[in-house]
Amino acid sequence: MSIAYPEFRASRCTRYRFRYSACSRCADACPHDAVALTDEGVRIGPARCQNCALCVTACPTDALGSDVLKPVDMLRQAIRHERFAIACAPSGASGDAVVPCLGAVDAGSLAYLAKRRIPVTLHGSVHCQHCAHGARGAAQLASNLDACALLQEVAASVDKPADWIAPQLDEPDAAKPDSPGATPFAAGRRQWFRRLVGRGAAEVAQSFDAPVAAPSTPDKAIRPGPYALPERRELLQIVCTRKDDQPFHVPLHDALPMMALSLRPGCTTCEACFRVCPTGAIQIEESPAHYQLKFDADRCVACAVCLEVCQPRVLDADVAFDARPEQPPRVLLAMAKQRCARCDRHFVSHTPQETCPICRDDEDAFAAIFG
Repeated sequence: MSIAYPEFRASRCTRYRFRYSACSRCADACPHDAVALTDEGVRIGPARCQNCALCVTACPTDALGSDVLKPVDMLRQAIRHERFAIACAPSGASGDAVVPCLGAVDAGSLAYLAKRRIPVTLHGSVHCQHCAHGARGAAQLASNLDACALLQEVAASVDKPADWIAPQLDEPDAAKPDSPGATPFAAGRRQWFRRLVGRGAAEVAQSFDAPVAAPSTPDKAIRPGPYALPERRELLQIVCTRKDDQPFHVPLHDALPMMALSLRPGCTTCEACFRVCPTGAIQIEESPAHYQLKFDADRCVACAVCLEVCQPRVLDADVAFDARPEQPPRVLLAMAKQRCARCDRHFVSHTPQETCPICRDDEDAFAAIFG
C-alpha cells in the first residue's frame, strides 16, 4: 500500500472554526504521534505518519481525508458481492477490499452492509497485538463494532427480529477490549458523556426573564467557512430509515457521528453556535416580526463545537434521540422581535427595550467620550 498522507481540510475542522476548541479526536486516535494540534487545525507530520487512517475515521466532520480509505467506493464494491471480506494491510491478509487498518472502517459503513444483509468478514484483527497501529487500532475497531451492534439492537427493538447480518471477525476474540494488545474504549465513551451532558449545577442558567450574565465569544475566535456534510452522516440516514416511520431511538455513541440538541433557559442570542457549526445543523430563520433558532438533526455530526462555544452553557446534547432522517428541524428558541425607537431596526431581546443594541452601544460610547 502506497504512502498517501491524510489531507487536511481546514474549513471542516472544529479547531479551525473555533480557535479555542479542545477537540483532539484525531490526535487521540493516532498511534504514532503524527498529529500536531494548533488553534488553526492540525498538522500531519510525514516523518511519523504511517498511513493507518485512524485519524480520518475519528474525525466526525471529515476534516481529514485519505486516498487509501474511500468508504463509499468500498460500499459500491461490496453491494455487488453476495459476501464481502475486508482485510487490514499490515496483517498481509487477503480480502475483497484492503484497508490500512480495520479500525478505520467506520461504524456507519458496517451498519449499512449489515442492514443490506451482506455477510462481512473482517480479516487480520489477530494481528493487532503485533501491529505498529496496535492498541488504538484495536480499540477503534471495537468501538465501531459496538456502535454497529447498537444500531442493530435498536432496529431489533422495533422490528422483531431485525433483518440484519452483523459483521464477523475471522478471529472473534482479537478485537475485544480485554484481549492482548487492545485498549478498552468504555472510558472514552464515559468521557464523551461527561463532555456532552455532564453539566455542573453552577452552569445551569436562570430563566429568560432574568438571563444570567455570561461572557460572549470573541468574534475573532470564530472563523467562517462553507458547510459540508460528510458522506458517513448521509450513510447513517439510510441506516436509520424506517418504512413504518416509527421512532428510531439511538443513544449517544462516540463512534456514531450524530446527535440531538436541546436548549435550556439562559440563551443570550449571541448566535455563536450558528456561526461556528461546520455542517449547517444549527440554523436561524427570521422575519421582521419573528426570530427562530433551529436544529436540523440530519446535518449534525456530533462534533460538539457548538457546546464548546456556548458561553452561558445552556446548549445540551440529548442522551438519546430519534435518529430517523427527514424530520422537521427542532425549534430551540422562538422570540418575537422588537422595533428600535431610534433607528427603526428590528432586533431580538429577552426583555423589553426601547432601543436596539447598536444604538445603545452608540449612546454608551458617546457618554464615555463626552460625559
